[in-house]
Amino acid sequence: MSGARPEHGRPSDPCVMVIYGASGDLTKRKLLPALINLARAKLLNRHFAVIGMARAPLTSEAFRDKLTEDMREFATLPVEPQVWDWFRERIHYLPGDVKDAEAYGRLRDLLERVDREHGTRGNHFYYLAVAPTFFGEVARQLGAAGLLAEDEGRWRRIIIEKPFGRDLESARALNAELSAVLREGQIYRIDHYLGKETVQNIMVFRFGNAIFEPIWNRRYIDHVQITAAETVGMEGRGGYYEEAGALRDMVPNHLFQLVSLTAMEPPVSFGADAVRDEQAKVLRAVQPLSPEEVLTRTVRGQYNGGVLDGERVPAYRTERNVAPGSTTETYVALKLTIDNWRWADVPFYLRTGKRLPTRVTEIAIQFRRVPFILFRDTPVDHLTTNRLVIRIQPDEGISLRFGAKVPGPVMTVGPVNMDFAYADYFKTAPSTGYERLLYDCMIGDATLFQRADMVEAGWEVVSPLLDVWKALPPRNFPNYPAGSWGPREAEELLERDGRHWRTIDE
Repeated sequence: MSGARPEHGRPSDPCVMVIYGASGDLTKRKLLPALINLARAKLLNRHFAVIGMARAPLTSEAFRDKLTEDMREFATLPVEPQVWDWFRERIHYLPGDVKDAEAYGRLRDLLERVDREHGTRGNHFYYLAVAPTFFGEVARQLGAAGLLAEDEGRWRRIIIEKPFGRDLESARALNAELSAVLREGQIYRIDHYLGKETVQNIMVFRFGNAIFEPIWNRRYIDHVQITAAETVGMEGRGGYYEEAGALRDMVPNHLFQLVSLTAMEPPVSFGADAVRDEQAKVLRAVQPLSPEEVLTRTVRGQYNGGVLDGERVPAYRTERNVAPGSTTETYVALKLTIDNWRWADVPFYLRTGKRLPTRVTEIAIQFRRVPFILFRDTPVDHLTTNRLVIRIQPDEGISLRFGAKVPGPVMTVGPVNMDFAYADYFKTAPSTGYERLLYDCMIGDATLFQRADMVEAGWEVVSPLLDVWKALPPRNFPNYPAGSWGPREAEELLERDGRHWRTIDE
């Protein structure tokens, strides 16, 4: 492997990546394929190594053999033999339990050996692919073993997956646990949505193009819709989902990240804290809902059996590890307002759910109508409003809808779409969405990771919903069939404001 500087971006720092829970799906489906893609792009330092840690009693050689088979199935592109040979000799495995203090001592010894063998200079980052209940425990044990101390130019970082707590109180408790042994600058709270190219492009689109930023405000924008729809059901994760639900699983992390990037003010630079300062301001400006507003501005749903892609699919309550009378929501829609100068009186409508008709994540910016008076003596009886759609997944791109005259002797206006797709304009290799995030951690750029105050600000908005929904269990679950766009109440949420959810295939 070459450590030469690529055309765009520098190679990552020399380092060791320690993966807790390395025998799980995340390692083989996302993390190793992402690392291989970084190596292929010459963004991974030649002084690099991986240590997998889990309870399974494997040897390093057995772990390497397992990953060799896994990469044949899960790598985004066929792995060149020389690339995999280079990787294979840098993969190590250590059996151990996250609660076993002696395992951290063995890890310390292994890290010292790996640093010597691979020239990784004592730089370590720990990826916690374990249950959230163990985040604080692992951090505490690492600190006690001296594995988080930074000295002599060496850095130590920790990556944790969402959920970052299950409510405001637990999020604050987790942040306190982490901050007891780590500086905030060492903590990387990962949200794989932010690895999407289009999410990263929101700032470039807004702040790098003079034609959009002047109209990105309440004077020109009528409302914003953010949709994160999934076709899948539980896929064996019923136990987790029973504890989380759609609200906890998606809103305070994924959807609020999209809200903050859409609504933030221009940062003074693209430095991590400058960007996150502006994101935090947006989240703090979101108006928390009163108990009465929770009843009128939010909708929850749970899917029943139905037809999806021509096949019958079961109801949520019949999924494995789900209670027969479960009141867990699989769908959420809500109306939020941001109380600042740019966005006052512009509603943000959010929706997310399982077993919806199509898999899509997008941000739709609906602009205000133009005055109709110009067309009063023409056959035109309806004007198409301008709409900008930023597609996050699965087909990343941006489209703009505007009105144009239909050819012919009569004044008729029809909608026209200008569409940009990443796959058409840029030759991009298939990715997992984790490449940018892992690379940024290795070079110390925390821009795309959540800060403690952002996490807590998100939970402050969500907490009133959790409280009201706990006090008033739903009486009409299940209330939408699989394959539909959710409960009827979600449509009524916008109809009361004279609006409607956009049809995704428009």
